[in-house]
Amino acid sequence: MTRFLPDEQATMTLASEVYRALPRDRAGWTILLTGELGAGKSTFARALIKAAGHSGSVPSPTYTLVEPYKLPSGNIYHIDLYRVSSEDELYYLGFDELDDGLCLVEWPDRAPRLAEAADLLVELRYEGSARHATLTGRSARGHALTQKIN
Repeated sequence: MTRFLPDEQATMTLASEVYRALPRDRAGWTILLTGELGAGKSTFARALIKAAGHSGSVPSPTYTLVEPYKLPSGNIYHIDLYRVSSEDELYYLGFDELDDGLCLVEWPDRAPRLAEAADLLVELRYEGSARHATLTGRSARGHALTQKIN
């Protein structure tokens, strides 16, 4: 599924649509966010977290690597692997203990094994001053989710 995103609001709207298309029990879901610096990965993640009911700030996890959100609708983990140099570091981050919530992962190329088990890939790329998003189901449930958004 592809979508032209003329502005930041369109990216936020798409993130909200993705959130609404997810099942009520989002535990164990992994959404990968890829794209160049500034392509909208963090904007997408922030909007999805806000759509889940978080009312506070949503800081970038660039330095903390994992920002947890304990919400009435379920846990969300915003993960940024930009500073991870080895896939083995995920063990030290406790990544295997995050299966009780939805994981939003920026820079997943730093951990190829993680990408193999993901449900949805959101690729954001520049198109002039706008953006273009491609959503690809990486699992059966991820593929079903993309069908709901079309």
